[in-house]
Amino acid sequence: MANMKNRVTLIGRVGQQPEIKTFESGRQRCQFSLATHEKVKTSQGEVTEDTQWHSIVLWGPLAKIADKYVRKGDLCALEGKLVYRTYEDSKGQTVNRSEILGKDLQILSPKSGTSPSA
Repeated sequence: MANMKNRVTLIGRVGQQPEIKTFESGRQRCQFSLATHEKVKTSQGEVTEDTQWHSIVLWGPLAKIADKYVRKGDLCALEGKLVYRTYEDSKGQTVNRSEILGKDLQILSPKSGTSPSA
Protein backbone atom coordinates (compact mmCIF):
# COMPACT_ATOMS: atom_id res chain seq x y z
CA MET A 1 0.00 0.00 0.00
CA ALA A 2 2.66 2.44 -1.01
CA ASN A 3 0.10 4.89 -2.44
CA MET A 4 -2.07 5.36 0.64
CA LYS A 5 -3.69 8.76 0.52
CA ASN A 6 -5.26 11.11 2.99
CA ARG A 7 -8.78 11.35 1.56
CA VAL A 8 -12.04 12.27 3.25
CA THR A 9 -15.48 12.17 1.64
CA LEU A 10 -18.43 13.64 3.52
CA ILE A 11 -22.10 14.24 2.78
CA GLY A 12 -23.83 16.50 5.25
CA ARG A 13 -25.63 19.74 5.99
CA VAL A 14 -23.89 23.10 6.29
CA GLY A 15 -24.13 24.16 9.93
CA GLN A 16 -23.24 27.82 9.66
CA GLN A 17 -23.16 30.43 6.94
CA PRO A 18 -19.75 30.21 5.21
CA GLU A 19 -17.32 32.95 6.22
CA ILE A 20 -14.83 34.21 3.67
CA LYS A 21 -11.62 36.07 4.43
CA THR A 22 -9.42 37.81 1.90
CA PHE A 23 -5.74 38.11 2.83
CA GLU A 24 -3.39 40.95 1.84
CA SER A 25 -2.00 38.71 -0.88
CA GLY A 26 -5.49 38.50 -2.40
CA ARG A 27 -5.84 34.82 -1.55
CA GLN A 28 -9.24 33.86 -0.15
CA ARG A 29 -10.21 31.30 2.50
CA CYS A 30 -13.75 30.15 3.24
CA GLN A 31 -14.69 28.31 6.44
CA PHE A 32 -17.89 26.64 7.62
CA SER A 33 -19.06 23.62 9.60
CA LEU A 34 -20.63 20.52 8.10
CA ALA A 35 -22.78 18.08 10.08
CA THR A 36 -22.88 14.40 9.20
CA HIS A 37 -25.49 12.06 10.66
CA GLU A 38 -25.40 8.33 11.24
CA LYS A 39 -28.06 6.08 12.73
CA VAL A 40 -26.63 4.01 15.59
CA LYS A 41 -28.26 1.18 17.52
CA THR A 42 -27.68 1.35 21.28
CA SER A 43 -27.05 -1.71 23.46
CA GLN A 44 -30.76 -1.50 24.45
CA GLY A 45 -31.75 -1.82 20.78
CA GLU A 46 -32.87 1.79 20.38
CA VAL A 47 -31.91 3.59 17.18
CA THR A 48 -30.40 7.03 17.77
CA GLU A 49 -28.74 9.52 15.51
CA ASP A 50 -25.06 10.33 15.99
CA THR A 51 -24.12 13.76 14.65
CA GLN A 52 -20.51 14.71 13.97
CA TRP A 53 -19.44 18.29 13.23
CA HIS A 54 -16.57 18.91 10.82
CA SER A 55 -14.62 22.13 10.28
CA ILE A 56 -14.31 22.77 6.55
CA VAL A 57 -11.69 25.04 4.95
CA LEU A 58 -11.67 25.97 1.26
CA TRP A 59 -9.11 28.11 -0.58
CA GLY A 60 -8.98 30.08 -3.83
CA PRO A 61 -11.67 29.63 -6.51
CA LEU A 62 -13.50 26.98 -4.46
CA ALA A 63 -13.72 29.45 -1.55
CA LYS A 64 -15.31 32.04 -3.86
CA ILE A 65 -17.86 29.52 -5.14
CA ALA A 66 -18.79 28.42 -1.62
CA ASP A 67 -19.16 32.03 -0.49
CA LYS A 68 -21.48 32.78 -3.38
CA TYR A 69 -23.64 29.64 -3.46
CA VAL A 70 -23.43 27.66 -0.21
CA ARG A 71 -25.94 28.52 2.52
CA LYS A 72 -26.62 27.25 6.03
CA GLY A 73 -28.72 24.07 5.83
CA ASP A 74 -27.65 23.07 2.30
CA LEU A 75 -26.90 19.39 1.73
CA CYS A 76 -23.37 19.15 0.31
CA ALA A 77 -20.89 16.50 -0.76
CA LEU A 78 -17.29 17.36 0.01
CA GLU A 79 -14.03 15.67 -0.79
CA GLY A 80 -10.74 16.72 0.71
CA LYS A 81 -8.08 15.71 3.19
CA LEU A 82 -7.78 15.74 6.94
CA VAL A 83 -5.27 18.26 8.29
CA TYR A 84 -4.16 19.15 11.80
CA ARG A 85 -2.80 22.47 12.91
CA THR A 86 -1.61 23.96 16.16
CA TYR A 87 -1.65 27.63 17.02
CA GLU A 88 -1.62 29.96 20.00
CA ASP A 89 -4.88 31.81 20.74
CA SER A 90 -5.25 35.38 22.00
CA LYS A 91 -4.94 34.15 25.61
CA GLY A 92 -1.64 32.40 24.91
CA GLN A 93 -3.21 28.92 25.04
CA THR A 94 -2.11 26.25 22.57
CA VAL A 95 -5.00 25.12 20.38
CA ASN A 96 -4.98 21.87 18.41
CA ARG A 97 -7.48 21.81 15.56
CA SER A 98 -8.48 19.25 12.96
CA GLU A 99 -9.99 20.47 9.69
CA ILE A 100 -11.06 19.10 6.35
CA LEU A 101 -9.19 20.90 3.58
CA GLY A 102 -11.72 20.74 0.77
CA LYS A 103 -10.70 19.99 -2.81
CA ASP A 104 -14.15 19.39 -4.35
CA LEU A 105 -17.59 20.58 -3.28
CA GLN A 106 -21.03 19.84 -4.69
CA ILE A 107 -24.30 21.31 -3.49
CA LEU A 108 -26.70 18.37 -3.58
CA SER A 109 -29.79 20.28 -2.53
CA PRO A 110 -30.52 23.60 -0.92
CA LYS A 111 -32.14 23.67 2.49
CA SER A 112 -35.83 22.87 2.23
CA GLY A 113 -37.94 25.90 1.40
CA THR A 114 -35.10 27.98 0.00
CA SER A 115 -33.86 28.63 -3.48
CA PRO A 116 -30.20 29.07 -4.39
CA SER A 117 -29.14 32.67 -4.89
CA ALA A 118 -26.87 33.53 -7.77
